[in-house]
Amino acid sequence: MKVGASAVLPAGIEEVWARLLQWERQPEWMVDAAAVRVLTGHREGPGVRVAVRTRVLGLPLLTDRLEVSGWDPPERLVVVRGRGTWHLEARGPASLLVWAEQIRVPIPLLGELALLLYRPLMRRMMGRSLSNLASALR
Repeated sequence: MKVGASAVLPAGIEEVWARLLQWERQPEWMVDAAAVRVLTGHREGPGVRVAVRTRVLGLPLLTDRLEVSGWDPPERLVVVRGRGTWHLEARGPASLLVWAEQIRVPIPLLGELALLLYRPLMRRMMGRSLSNLASALR
């Protein structure tokens, strides 16, 4: 299942990129993240691994382990476990952030049905997260 959101943020592309890489601070703006911890000795570039304690319906129930697989600063960051992408474009003194997720559940049919029902909620959470990030950048 694919889901995504985008927003124009009130900061330049370099500032937004730097904020996205403040891994442990992501729960300050990311609605479904309860905690983020870097698992590798390096914090930037391909191979960075992070553990994200994820909220499901408001409860911190899962820990997702993600790995950076795509790295093109300050424009694109791709993580794997499913597939998530943040793509930045400069917009004068602002930046456009496009956030896309490809989510899979290992349970055929039932899992896909659950994801279809969850997609609108996920899209709203992503939109709220981007709104929170915009506020944090002001």
